[in-house]
This record gives sequence, C-alpha cells and structure tokens, in this order.
Amino acid sequence: MEREKPLISVIVPVYNVEACMERCLDSILAQTYPSVEAILVDDASTDNSGAVCDRYAACDARITAIHFPENRGPSAARNEGIRQAQGAYISFVDSDDYIEPDMLETLYQSMVDHGTEVSACGAFGIALKDGPAAVYSQAEAVRRLAQGTPFNHVPWGKLYHAELVKKRPFDEGVYYSEDLLFLYQLLKQARRVSYVPDRLYHYVQREGSQVQSGVDARKCTALSAQDAVCQDASIHFPEAAADFRQLALEVDRSLAVLAVKKGAQEGKTFACLKRIQRNVRRHFRWKSLSLCPRKKDAAMILTLYVSALIFWAAAAVHCRFRRRKEGENGA
Repeated sequence: MEREKPLISVIVPVYNVEACMERCLDSILAQTYPSVEAILVDDASTDNSGAVCDRYAACDARITAIHFPENRGPSAARNEGIRQAQGAYISFVDSDDYIEPDMLETLYQSMVDHGTEVSACGAFGIALKDGPAAVYSQAEAVRRLAQGTPFNHVPWGKLYHAELVKKRPFDEGVYYSEDLLFLYQLLKQARRVSYVPDRLYHYVQREGSQVQSGVDARKCTALSAQDAVCQDASIHFPEAAADFRQLALEVDRSLAVLAVKKGAQEGKTFACLKRIQRNVRRHFRWKSLSLCPRKKDAAMILTLYVSALIFWAAAAVHCRFRRRKEGENGA
C-alpha cells in the first residue's frame, strides 16, 4: 500500500476577485496530489468574493475561509494563511490565477527526487526565459532570483517546506516588492532549490490590479524592500549584487513611469519622482545599468538619475504618444 502523502497547504489571498475566483478554486480542488487543504483569506473584499469563499468552504472540507474585518494587504493575508496552515508544505496561488491539475504533484515529486526545500515551475502569462530542469545551490538560486530566470520574483508557482516559510513570513509593512523580499529571505535559509520547466501556473493580468494603479505611499514601500535586498546581497551574495541593483533600478523606472502616467498620491508627482530619483542614485552602477535588457529602459533610468524634471517631461510625451497610438489602433 502506498504511504499517505504529506499535506500541502495552498494559501490564497482574496480581494475583490469574485469574477475569476471559481476558476482558481476549482483548479486547486482538481489537483492530482491527494492531500491538499486550501486556506482562503478574504482581505475585506467589497464585492462578493467573501461569499464565494464561504460557499466553497461549506461544500468542501478541504477549504477554510478566513475574513479580515478591514483591508490589510496581501502580505498580512498570506501571513494569516501561513499561521493557519497545517501542511508540511506550503504553496501560494493568487485568487485571479489558476493552476494545472498536476502542479502540486510535480513540484512535490521534484522536491522528493532531488532533496530540495523549494521547487519552482514555469508559468503562462509572464515573460520568462525558460531553462532546463535543474537543481541549484543556495548561492545559485539567489543569483537566479536576482536575474528573474528561470523562475520569477513572486511566491506563486512554487512549493516550500512549511518550516522555512513559517520562519520567514512576509513583511506586513511592505506592500509592493514584498514578494522579492520574502523570496530572498527564504532562499537565504534554503540549501537547495529545484526547477521544473513545465508551465503549470497560469498568471492572469487583470485590469485594475495593483500593478496598473498609480503611485501611493503603499507602493513606495517597494523602495525600502529593494534597499534591504541590495544591501544584504552586497554582503552575503556579492556575485548577485549587480543583478539585484539592476532589478532595483527597473522597479524605480516602473514606479516613475506610473507616477507620470497614473499620478501620485495627493497630486505630488514631482515630489514622488524626486524620492524615486534618490533611490536610483543610491543603487546606480554602470555595470547594473548595462544589464538592462532594453536600451530604452536604460536610457530612462539614466535620465531619471540626471534630472527628475527632464524625466517627467520625456515620460509625459511618451505616455501621450502611446495613448494616441492606442486610440488610433482601436478606432
């Protein structure tokens, strides 16, 4: 008789996703891995997401629904799931995404076969350079994290030993780039990481998501998260330091463009750009800039480094051009 497999806890943070939740939850319940629990943490949704959580929990004993009385952010939601998790292993699935039926079984088997503490798979819907199946040492895994290939900077599409996650939960004071900070701190504790190239996770880009909104105080917590990773990596993983700085510069560029395109909190766009500029200057290295995959992005970072005002003007022109072009294409 086959020995009963250990429980895997799947943690799903939920916020205003009623339209796509059923596909997500059905994909978790359809897993070929036989021992699964799903912990749904409703982060004070204002739509019917909470009711969907309760309906699924009432129909399937494998599901637990938790409701926050007020919105606390994805880090707090995931941490509550971590606290409630009973499994020997933990995986995260975002509530607007979905997974292939064999994702958990494939990741679990990879960990067993290779004696690793973390396993990762490929994903649809996100630009990644696929690589062959591999097993990475701690230093190699951190370097791969910095490069964003073959696995990405987010917690989903991976399976973890629960004890690692419980030791290094999410920083609830960080609302953007919290995923990178979590993974970096966790990989510092893992000895080996395995990678399976099969695309078993479906990432869904959703209109109105946090990534596409303007810049506010919560989103600017990305700056402190990037600072923490860059500073620590320069000491413990110097071979990955340039890649982490390049990643920080790219986050700075993205935030600066959003500030111009979507606006900043209280209309203080220029003050926001100056704050981001200080972060660019803190992490700027020519070697890191040369690692930017697109020359256009490198040019924008360099412009922001030199002058926030010039960057604002150039980005505004670019955004108007893009909107006009999109309008012509849609006509």
